[in-house]
Amino acid sequence: MLVSRRRFAALAAMGLAGTRLTAARSRAKLIVLLIAEQFRSDYLDLYSNFLSAGGFRRLMDEGAYFPECQMAASTFTSGGLATISTGAYPQLHGIVADSWYDRAAKKPVVASWQALEATTLADKIAEADPANRIYSLAFDLREAEMLVGGARYSRFYMNSNGLYDALGPAGESAWLASFNQNLANSPEKTRDAPWYALGRKESAPPLRTLKYDPARPQDFLALYRASPFGQASQMTLARDIIVQEKLGQALATDVLMVALGSIGLLGYEVGSDSPLMREMALHLDQEIATLLTLMDKTLGLRKYALVFTSLHGAPRDPDGQRKMLAIPGETVARTINQALSARYDVRGRKKVYVERYIYPFLYLRLDALQSAYIDLREARVMAGRAALNVPGVVGYYTADGDCSHSGAWLRRFQNSFHAVRSGDVMLAYGPDFIEDTGNGRGISYGSLYNYDSRVPLILFGEPFGAEAFDTQVESTDVASTLARVAGSAWPSSATGRVLGEALSWAEEG
Repeated sequence: MLVSRRRFAALAAMGLAGTRLTAARSRAKLIVLLIAEQFRSDYLDLYSNFLSAGGFRRLMDEGAYFPECQMAASTFTSGGLATISTGAYPQLHGIVADSWYDRAAKKPVVASWQALEATTLADKIAEADPANRIYSLAFDLREAEMLVGGARYSRFYMNSNGLYDALGPAGESAWLASFNQNLANSPEKTRDAPWYALGRKESAPPLRTLKYDPARPQDFLALYRASPFGQASQMTLARDIIVQEKLGQALATDVLMVALGSIGLLGYEVGSDSPLMREMALHLDQEIATLLTLMDKTLGLRKYALVFTSLHGAPRDPDGQRKMLAIPGETVARTINQALSARYDVRGRKKVYVERYIYPFLYLRLDALQSAYIDLREARVMAGRAALNVPGVVGYYTADGDCSHSGAWLRRFQNSFHAVRSGDVMLAYGPDFIEDTGNGRGISYGSLYNYDSRVPLILFGEPFGAEAFDTQVESTDVASTLARVAGSAWPSSATGRVLGEALSWAEEG
């Protein structure tokens, strides 16, 4: 049953004070943070009849469950990882998307931890005690680094052969070489392997086959990474890290952060409502059950903290409606430039006013505007309004704070907009509209809609009580809450709150 708002208020009021009194004796020696790149909050409701007793169902029944968690900003992968790791939104941490335009360099740049403008949870936990150890795991190195925000931590990532490399203190681990040499952990064993639905009839055909073509090995690796086999490889490595590095078995606090990439890669290809997405979620359910069993056996029943959340959801695959729902960036830029040209060009002299458009950010040519003594604020508003003439564009926010929306949407725009990196105007597309990437298939992430921004949050283990809450929380609350659990300071720019109502300490206090 969901907790009443009256009880929530009482718990929140006393939770923080109780936390301070009991933090030292309740601190978990191991914190595991699992982040599924694309896992809509409603999946746990839609697939509830198929969940195992020991996986998501156990987390929800025995942990603090917040189905109404909001990533209240643009929902790109890199930005979401940065938000969870810093407890702040892109407005403060600076990772506004997976890539953006650098005006000084006059070229797009890819998000990286070096671009972070805020300290991370990992930084603060490491500062609290030099004996505390930090580990991250992701498919891509830059995502593993975004989770922790630096090069001094142990970072595991998948290489171009589908095996795992490591950097940092754990980079020379002999056990990782053994892990990669074990055929059970190699993608080679899944060449031409069928992917069957869980609980299928024996006569049922495979949902997909991981075809291997020696002439195009990267195509196979893409299939592998976006399958339960790739997901299992990450979860198997996560379990091995816990065992081989003896996490949680010393006096200090160990932290393992895992960015689960398979479901996000699959979602990008097939959209949110594909049967393949259901199967991926159910496979993850089983992997989580195995992980919990391992930690119970190694550390003791619930003698750890495990947090599960997501970076974003996804729209459905437009498929037959792609021509109507996919918006070409060239069309957006051309429409805006035509509107500004019609307003500001004189004596037939055509000027180019748009420097670059990289969804969802528009960068105007400031030199052209300033040399003609054009008011920048006026031009930005005009650009935003012109973009609304493109079918599917429904909103804008400018560098001056002018916005087509108010209320919650205005706040999501503000949270997403960085004073330098976001350019002049941020645009929003309509529900289910996507960026036209030119390959004629798949969907795009990054929207402000609830199907993207509403994510699950479950806090499980020794520090947390068992309760489901109907109160809305935000992804920025994760870092603040885990900082309290670890006994460390908050990250420098964190704006979230400690979820005191979720802490078992509140009841003790």
